[in-house]
Amino acid sequence: THLINRFLTPMTDIIMARLGTIDKYMGDCIMAFWNAPLDDAQHADHACQSAIAMFKELEVLNDGLRKEAEAEKRKFYPLNIGIGLNTGDCVVGNMGSQQRFDYSVLGDSVNLASRLEGQSKNYGVGVVIGENTRERAPDWAHLELDLIAVKGKKEAVRIFTLLGDKSLKDSPEFKALEDVHNRMLRAYRGQQWPNTRQLIAECRDLDGRLEHLYDLYDERVEFYEANPPPPDWDGVFVATSK
Repeated sequence: THLINRFLTPMTDIIMARLGTIDKYMGDCIMAFWNAPLDDAQHADHACQSAIAMFKELEVLNDGLRKEAEAEKRKFYPLNIGIGLNTGDCVVGNMGSQQRFDYSVLGDSVNLASRLEGQSKNYGVGVVIGENTRERAPDWAHLELDLIAVKGKKEAVRIFTLLGDKSLKDSPEFKALEDVHNRMLRAYRGQQWPNTRQLIAECRDLDGRLEHLYDLYDERVEFYEANPPPPDWDGVFVATSK
């Protein structure tokens, strides 16, 4: 209980300082939303700011936990998090029963945000955002992850990871990675398997943080080389887990 509260308190402070509304706590998970009850024209930017700030705060928290574990001569277990951000229409209000209710949000956009959070571990990234969030927060360093049909939805959505702010987006290093990464995705969806492998290797050299993601694409290429998809394959990955 002490550890969970110690983790949730600074994360909550970060969200509320950026105009977010805390919906509820579910174990070690925070559900939050922006643009209600008060309008916030920069809600997508504030959500992205919160996500990046939470990972920076997590480094501080883990450093403190590591020092405490060393002082007490016990094993250190670092905390890690995954974040899903999505933007869209939803219903917001006091929902529940006549006996008890919460100020909460409902809707397909909310459900997709939850699914995106669940995909962060599969893609080996800290933050997964939907295409609408990317469009409303263009001044951030985003990279496309995949075209994916998440569990519970038939139509595919384009998902991205959030890596940093405008200073990173404008850096030569990120621009180089973005160019090679996007060429890799085009080669992959065009079933150009040898070219895809070469571009994956170039991406690995440019950014070691995305090792898990590029492992995933290497595994897919190996599978499709042995089991070619049909000529009209659209590159959509169908997720079987949340």
